[in-house]
Amino acid sequence: MGSRKRIKAESMKEARKNIAFAKLNNCPTSPRKMRLIADLIRGMDADRALSELKLNPKEASNRMEKLLLSALANWEAKNEGKKMDESNLYVSEVTVDGGRMLKRVQPAPQGRAHRIRKRSNHVTLVVDSRKIEIN
Repeated sequence: MGSRKRIKAESMKEARKNIAFAKLNNCPTSPRKMRLIADLIRGMDADRALSELKLNPKEASNRMEKLLLSALANWEAKNEGKKMDESNLYVSEVTVDGGRMLKRVQPAPQGRAHRIRKRSNHVTLVVDSRKIEIN
């Protein structure tokens, strides 16, 4: 029984060698705005995603570009000796979750107060290499 678990663990470890990820916690942008950028690059090749993020005028794209560069650097550190160009890297998944919310009060007319919710988010970006099938 133990040998089967060991074989399964080794195969999982080999499969995860191609995967690298980067996380950005408590990013002071609303999750909705960040998801627009995440949907834009999900499934794209890494080179194309970088150029897309560089040219995008939204403020969240700068943070996402930095995160993608971090994920690519993590992949490079994990796979020494392999070249990024030959391994066909792509953005396999991007998840954007809501982070902590800062609650502030803004004065309103007639002595009232309105609540302002300053939202933040957590972003996880996973980079994987595509397998090229030769027929």
